[in-house]
Amino acid sequence: MQTADNIKPCYPLFRDDDYKKNLAEKRVQFEEGHGPDKVFETFMWTTTQEYQDLNFKREALTVDPAKACQPLGAVLCASGFHKTLPYVHGSQGCVAYFRTYFNRHFKEPCSCVSDSMTEDAAVFGGQKNMFDGLENAKAIYKPDMIAVSTTCMAEVIGDDLNAFINNSKKAGHIPQDYPVPFAHTPSFVGSHTTGWDNMEEGILRYFTLNAMEGKVVGSNKKVNIVPGFETYLGNYRVIKRMLTEMGVGYTMLSDPTDVFDTPADGEFRMYSGGTTMDEVKDAPNAITTLLMQPAQLEKTKKFVENTWKHDIPMLNIPMGVEWTDEFLMKVSEVTGQPIPASLELERGRCMDLISDSHAWLHGKKFAIYGDPDFVMGMVKILLEVGAEPTHILSHNANKRWGKSMEKLLASSPFGTLGKVYVGNDLWHMRSLCFTDKPDFLIGNSYGKYIQRDTRHKGEEFEVPLIRLGFPIFDRHHQHRATTMGYEGMMSVVTQLTNAVLEQLDKETIGMGTTDYNFDLVR
Repeated sequence: MQTADNIKPCYPLFRDDDYKKNLAEKRVQFEEGHGPDKVFETFMWTTTQEYQDLNFKREALTVDPAKACQPLGAVLCASGFHKTLPYVHGSQGCVAYFRTYFNRHFKEPCSCVSDSMTEDAAVFGGQKNMFDGLENAKAIYKPDMIAVSTTCMAEVIGDDLNAFINNSKKAGHIPQDYPVPFAHTPSFVGSHTTGWDNMEEGILRYFTLNAMEGKVVGSNKKVNIVPGFETYLGNYRVIKRMLTEMGVGYTMLSDPTDVFDTPADGEFRMYSGGTTMDEVKDAPNAITTLLMQPAQLEKTKKFVENTWKHDIPMLNIPMGVEWTDEFLMKVSEVTGQPIPASLELERGRCMDLISDSHAWLHGKKFAIYGDPDFVMGMVKILLEVGAEPTHILSHNANKRWGKSMEKLLASSPFGTLGKVYVGNDLWHMRSLCFTDKPDFLIGNSYGKYIQRDTRHKGEEFEVPLIRLGFPIFDRHHQHRATTMGYEGMMSVVTQLTNAVLEQLDKETIGMGTTDYNFDLVR
């Protein structure tokens, strides 16, 4: 029994005898399930090569996707602009999902509204919802801009956002000059990275497409940075810090760092920081635009090249030493600013850290999954420290990315074991971890179920999860971490090395059996 003096959370509570009895009776009376022997027999079959062969023949079914839907990315992108309210044209349940997803990852409130489309809107269209929704959102939450995206329902019935927004203005629900950029973000194609790209292009298009007169490339002497779907807030900060140390002016085209990392000082901030409308309007005057995650920014790239006439450099995500070098050297080349001694020192410290940890990472085998650019950057880091990526999976990548990954693997002797999986899900990764066991799995929080499944077969089959990527729900404060730049390289290598050492301690913890030495220095 729980009392006011003895409140238990679910983990110990459900191990009490009365709860164990209730759960056991529930299984007998209601579940009509198979017995434990049959369940274990089936489980063991799912760990075999025979099952993997069947698993990889799946065509019309996804099991445990390693991606989210487009509007989620659109909400993150919109959140990075000053006093902007993300607005989703669709059902209320969809927006509740987006908000809780970010709540759980950032441990911060996520301001986002919907116009609550229901069954009648699915039949007659959602224009009336848009009329009321835009008017109420502006009156209640007082944003300077509302950025509209869509969900499946609105896309299936064919709602036209441009027409609906213009009709809202004509009907007087919002002023004619009130900024309402939009993006169509159907959830049944693409992923959260596609949605981010669509919303970014929609916002840039809204403010600059018909305002290019008088714009001169390079006249503001800045560079534009397009981060893409990025939830490591430290990455925004490290890029800005490096540019500041170089004396380079910049515009971060979507910067949600302050929105999702507000101080606890007694003041609620619905809006905080972010890229201003004036900065967006001035962005075509920049020297160039740099894409931090080029594999996911095709629509934005096309708009910036065709409308702003920017010559976008071909760069990889600035993860690892070499690709950070390339990023900084390209910034130096296009701006004429030298790379300062402070960044050279930081690079040297990074190289020292790698040499310290190399012996523990060399030859270790890692399976990796996540978004295309992130996975590419993680593989680059592993190759640079002498680790061996084996199973490399990205559910929302394309064939071109797959060929680029194979080229990267071929560039290093440590990439010979790597096999690339494009469009596969986490149930595929589960099979791979059973039939060709890596030493570690790198990915988001959902990988913990793969770790638990492998352990269930036997302790020697367990594949420990190193939590890197998005979302991270079951650990705190990793959203403030860094994966980009020399600082990010040091952070990631530290996390990888300590995971190796933690596993070593676990494997040698048996008193008088596996504790082969007592050396505290590793």
